[in-house]
Amino acid sequence: MEKQPTIIIIAGPTAVGKTSFAISVAKHFGTEIISADSRQCYQEMKIGVARPSEEELSSVKHHFIASHSVTEELNAGSFEKYALEKSASLFQNHRVVVMVGGTGLYIKAFCEGIDPMPEVPETVRDQVIEGYKSKGLIWLQKELQQKDPGFWEVSTEQQNPQRLMRALEVFLATGQSILRYRTRKKITRPFHIIKIGLEVPKEILRKRIDERVDQMIESGLVAEVKNLVPYKNLNALQTVGYKEIFAYLDGTVSLEQAITQIKTNTRQYAKRQMTWFSKDPDIRWVAPDAESLGTIFSEFE
Repeated sequence: MEKQPTIIIIAGPTAVGKTSFAISVAKHFGTEIISADSRQCYQEMKIGVARPSEEELSSVKHHFIASHSVTEELNAGSFEKYALEKSASLFQNHRVVVMVGGTGLYIKAFCEGIDPMPEVPETVRDQVIEGYKSKGLIWLQKELQQKDPGFWEVSTEQQNPQRLMRALEVFLATGQSILRYRTRKKITRPFHIIKIGLEVPKEILRKRIDERVDQMIESGLVAEVKNLVPYKNLNALQTVGYKEIFAYLDGTVSLEQAITQIKTNTRQYAKRQMTWFSKDPDIRWVAPDAESLGTIFSEFE
């Protein structure tokens, strides 16, 4: 770390405590933070994505937070470009930069690069989105099982509609499996990468998730989602915490049912995050506490 610029990545499941941990790391090194969250980057989404508080954002400068509109189409490739340019700029004044987030694909794209994907016509994308909107996840899963069984057999995110829609889009646009475009060639970055994963016992994480959802409701999540009804069909809003409240606003479930669904779906999302990150051998797992921070500081100075 003395000569080569370094990125310290703080990863882990939702509600584990990544924000406060990353802020402590950034303060120690006198640096700034790049968020690797695929939803906190949207200006219109605050409560439901657990965006850092104004106090937290003012304590350390953050990037890729409320930086884009929900009407903009963002993906791992656009994040890779943004984060590489931002980190290069920050390295001019800082030897260490912190990245924090739970979007595994964004972190992977930044660290290793991402395979170039074919262009998908707008009509095809709209067709897939409308199919998912009207027929649901089961339809999406069956479409891929039938049309792209090779992808379906190896997919580790069969419950993730965004990943499944992307795979179906590519197949419909090209007639080829998305696997054909995955070279899995890692790019060597011109900086050192240190990956820290945060974890807590399952029962503690479950309690934190439930408490966070209750706090979101108290803070005005329903009103936030109501303001976003005109955009409900956009990809950015196909997100836990928003789709359940949309269902409540549509009158298909009660508010109590929507809240229960948010908690259940958030726990399932956290489980998928841990499944993703656990496959990365470069991640060092620690508890989000002062002892872990002290160890990191002493080792990486």
